[in-house]
Amino acid sequence: MLALLHTSPVHVPVFDALRDQDHPGLEARHLVAEDLLERARVHGPATVADDVRARVREAVDKGARAVLCTCSTIGGVAEAAAAGAGVPVLRVDRPMAAAAVAAGTRVVVLAALESTLRPTVTLVEEEARRAGRPVEVRTVLVEGAWARFEAGDPAGYARRVADAADAVTGADAIVLAQASMAPAERLTTISVPVLSSPRPGLAAAARLCRQAQEENR
Repeated sequence: MLALLHTSPVHVPVFDALRDQDHPGLEARHLVAEDLLERARVHGPATVADDVRARVREAVDKGARAVLCTCSTIGGVAEAAAAGAGVPVLRVDRPMAAAAVAAGTRVVVLAALESTLRPTVTLVEEEARRAGRPVEVRTVLVEGAWARFEAGDPAGYARRVADAADAVTGADAIVLAQASMAPAERLTTISVPVLSSPRPGLAAAARLCRQAQEENR
């Protein structure tokens, strides 16, 4: 069983649909804690570390073989919780960051929340060091996009993100920092890769579950 830790309920049907399409045999259970993002935005991700660890422990107690955190803002805190969890904990955007580094040295990170920019930049730089590749990371905060998300306008949200991506110049890859931005990937017309996190993140987490299952046989 894979546990998914979300900070918005909108992610539940998205990841269920991806599971049904790509990993039909995977059991997925969702934990939604909207307050974690709200507090992390105001006070910083480190301030919710204890609560994230508690959520991860809760998932493990219920049988999770791995945990996938779908929130980029608290992703680093979630991965750090693996040390005491006894199961792998993966942030959803790590595979996306690795793909961006592989695409070239100039990476542009788009986010609708300012609190997501620094954690995502740090992640891309970490993946670049791991790959032994140089990288230059620039950031773009998509003004007005999060207001559309909070207003329940997913189409308007995706359109703003896609327009911002299409306006980027001098990039080898564009990273959509938040899982909620994924629908914008299909709306972009720019020629460079525009990368989102849900599908590759879920695929990596599913592999971790399979590995854990095989090790326990």
